[in-house]
Amino acid sequence: MKFSIVDAFTDQIFGGNPAGVVILPSGRDFPSDDVMVKTAAELRYSETAFIKILGSERFNVRYFTPAAEVDLCGHATIGSFYTLLREGMIKPGKTYINETLAGELNIVVNDSSILMDMGDPEIFETIPAGEATKALYAIMGLDSENQGRSDEYPDIELLPKKVSTGLIDIMMPVRNEDELEKINPDFKALTELSKQYGVVGVHAFTLKARDGNIHARNFAPLYDIDEEAATGTSNGALAYYLYDLGIVKKDHINTVIQGEKMGRPSRIATQIVLEDGREKVKVGGFAVTLATGEISI
Repeated sequence: MKFSIVDAFTDQIFGGNPAGVVILPSGRDFPSDDVMVKTAAELRYSETAFIKILGSERFNVRYFTPAAEVDLCGHATIGSFYTLLREGMIKPGKTYINETLAGELNIVVNDSSILMDMGDPEIFETIPAGEATKALYAIMGLDSENQGRSDEYPDIELLPKKVSTGLIDIMMPVRNEDELEKINPDFKALTELSKQYGVVGVHAFTLKARDGNIHARNFAPLYDIDEEAATGTSNGALAYYLYDLGIVKKDHINTVIQGEKMGRPSRIATQIVLEDGREKVKVGGFAVTLATGEISI
């Protein structure tokens, strides 16, 4: 089977977020879950995507971390469809169907960008103000005081919330880039907190960045990912969180910068659109190939 190592959400090698991509030969079913987990662990990237070809315009993609399968992974989806495009298995200017555990998703492929639907957006509980919020920020190495206040939106208090566009994360606001830079999680405690709240991890963000973009950092030690350089599902959830508050507007394309602390700056585009009267979240970017080869499984 052919595999690739792809840097997603970037146009430069060693930028963005790397993922493994394995394309199954036509007509072949997925290996066992155990084999796919071990393959992801051997490749040592946060996620590895396994692509089963269902038809000329339909694919089934499953996503594995070195520890377990997850329902959806944004950067591995970008990497997967970029790889299919590079291999000549799909063409630019068309829309493809990606069957995932998070549902059937549309993938719009162009020569220089790939825009994908996220799972249906959903906001779950707010992390209660007081001791629960203090505990969250303390685990992340911060003081919780005034983290949810923004000069640009003085009438809106940003509170940590559980949000999903395929995977549930805690959206955690911080007041500026300096606070974002200071984050230094207690990973053991964060793993336990993630289990307690039933989330993949924490997506910290700030609206007050010097370049005018949203900046974010993502942590998911429960799935053996201490920090991730670009996270499509989490930034899709962030877009919906901000849309629900009236900060992000329908149809506007927002840019999130992630991965700077890791030396792998990524640019993730997010957009909220209405389709059949329902909000849909789209996340986009492009990718480059670092390596290809054959994998004997």
